[in-house]
Amino acid sequence: MNQKGGVGKSTSVVNIGAAIAAEGRSTLIVDLDPQGHASLHLGIDPAGAELNLYELLLASPEDLSTGAVDPNRAVIPSRTNLDVLASTVDLAAAEAELADLPARERRLSDALRVIRSRYEFILIDCPPSLGLLTLNGLAAAREVIVPMQAHFLALQGLGRLLETVQMIGAGVNPKLRVSGVILCMHDESSKHAREVVADMEKFFEESRARACAWSGARVYRPAVRRNIKLAECPSFGQTIFEYAPSCPGAMDYRAIAGEMVAEWDRMLARREVAAGMPAVQPVPTVTVRPASASAVRGAVD
Repeated sequence: MNQKGGVGKSTSVVNIGAAIAAEGRSTLIVDLDPQGHASLHLGIDPAGAELNLYELLLASPEDLSTGAVDPNRAVIPSRTNLDVLASTVDLAAAEAELADLPARERRLSDALRVIRSRYEFILIDCPPSLGLLTLNGLAAAREVIVPMQAHFLALQGLGRLLETVQMIGAGVNPKLRVSGVILCMHDESSKHAREVVADMEKFFEESRARACAWSGARVYRPAVRRNIKLAECPSFGQTIFEYAPSCPGAMDYRAIAGEMVAEWDRMLARREVAAGMPAVQPVPTVTVRPASASAVRGAVD
């Protein structure tokens, strides 16, 4: 999620999801943005589903529990190991229609509960706002990933976003945590960008001992380099791995997805050890070097 538009949310969801699926992991992408950019990126026609996401969000808990509304009917197969709950223009009206309904912030969570056992990874693309659709995404999620550009004003937005996640965690979803930031359209040669990244890394490092939703967050590496191929591939309904598999954007997203899968596997290995089961050999981690500064800290404080 990110309250700002055009920062790489849909691009990151689609290409990370595709890279994870290519590793043989069952993956679902939930396109919660009424603009439907993630669905368009994958060449998905929402009319291909018997049920749409708008209808799922308006379904009552009773309809879901009795099977009168079956979320499985809303799933659209996209690629091997990759399914989609596609966006529809009707989602734009969902904000107003959900406002007076009971458990309005848990509608997505209730729907995903029916189908989540089918998937190892579920990625939710949130709209660039903090309305009821995003709230539903945060209520259903365990982790928040923030795609953003390394600009000073983006740091101020990050501070407010972290406060929002903390608030949602306190009231709606106590398991919610911020995993970290993905740097999109990144230019490592810019001094300003390097300083902004240093600020974020130092802020996250100093948050390790704090009891906050972002105490385990980091800046994901590698940064996603500015690459025209990433902008072109949605117009063909393709992921970057289908359109230009050897371009810098493909290499960067593949590496980020690989780290996320490795992190998940390490967590499963720790869980098996705790349960007295033999552990799988963990995959080596990617090291992030901390730097210095405090722009985000000032925004959060």
